[in-house]
Amino acid sequence: MEKLASAADLIGKRRPERPVRGLRPHAAGRAARWFLEKFPGDVAYAYKANNSAFLIGALYGAGIRHFDVASLPEIEDAVTIPEAHLHFMHPVKSRHAIRRAYELGVRSFALDGEDELDKIIEETGGARDLLLWVRIAVPAINSRIPLERKFGVSGQKAANLLIKTRQAASELGLTFHVGSQTTTPDAFVTALADLHKLIVKAGVMIDRLDVGGGFPSHYPDSDPAPMDDFMETILAEIETLPVKENIRLMCEPGRALVAEAESLIVRVDARRGHDLYINDGSYGMLFDAAHLSFIFPMRIVNREINPSEPLVPLELWGPTCDSIDYMKGPFMLPASTAEGDYFEIGNMGAYGRAIAGHFNGYGDYDEAILLDEPMMSMYATNVVQVRSAQR
Repeated sequence: MEKLASAADLIGKRRPERPVRGLRPHAAGRAARWFLEKFPGDVAYAYKANNSAFLIGALYGAGIRHFDVASLPEIEDAVTIPEAHLHFMHPVKSRHAIRRAYELGVRSFALDGEDELDKIIEETGGARDLLLWVRIAVPAINSRIPLERKFGVSGQKAANLLIKTRQAASELGLTFHVGSQTTTPDAFVTALADLHKLIVKAGVMIDRLDVGGGFPSHYPDSDPAPMDDFMETILAEIETLPVKENIRLMCEPGRALVAEAESLIVRVDARRGHDLYINDGSYGMLFDAAHLSFIFPMRIVNREINPSEPLVPLELWGPTCDSIDYMKGPFMLPASTAEGDYFEIGNMGAYGRAIAGHFNGYGDYDEAILLDEPMMSMYATNVVQVRSAQR
């Protein structure tokens, strides 16, 4: 894959017809090293966030060996990674997926109900080498995408499930998820307090504790607390839990490891007032912008912009014939933005690639490795955080 200094360098050398994914593996590696240094346990990358071989390679090169996988296809892909430890953390799985995962060497499974526990026991032939995680429902506090409604058990049902799972598991773990893009550590405080009560109620010994994902990235409309605050808060709360001193910890960062490691470079095909028609959209990598109202940093990359030129709020329309292919924004770009301009959309590494489809014949991308820094960063001290920027 071609390596270029920046998106501006890419557009200067070639004016692509298709949108371009700009990969920054160095950003993924830096984020992984931060977690491995700061978190005293297993750092399991949430594979669903982005399965680009270049970014997985960067995470692996930084030392990531644990992976949170949520489906059989992800397992069949990730099992080829040398020394990989796979954790099947989807709480509801088909019997075939459980059986095949076990055949492929997976021994770590999440569950949130007695029916799922029974399936795991039956489909693994009553195996006695299982690490079983009971997923607890916890409140979503300051999270962009709450997750507590679909999965998780609480109250007396959780206590009963812990007791029953303890009898089947070689190792018993507790896990939870505070919700995606959680901007303050408060959610972890509440979640771990709930776990404290549950452990006391159930009266069982816990071998593992997984604090899940939800760790944030920077976006123009989301300025999270520093990552150090999250880590300090989580570790301080764990110290108060009634668990053995050598309990093994795990976390599942996805967005926090790869959001900064990929951007999207698009072309303006038409401008009509404050509406820009571009060559990617909600059926492509901009799903989150369309359906979850994410605002991403943007900058014109095909020409110099006068620093004094005002930025104006613009709305985006994707290339398909569907009227829901629409990203309301507002996205701040120079007032002079016009047909033929290319702009880079930063911090697109989490879920954009994974969700993109091929509706209407679109969905193909060029790719290049970019050597400059991401537009916004939780880790790089030399990055000026931008809300909208020009080269």
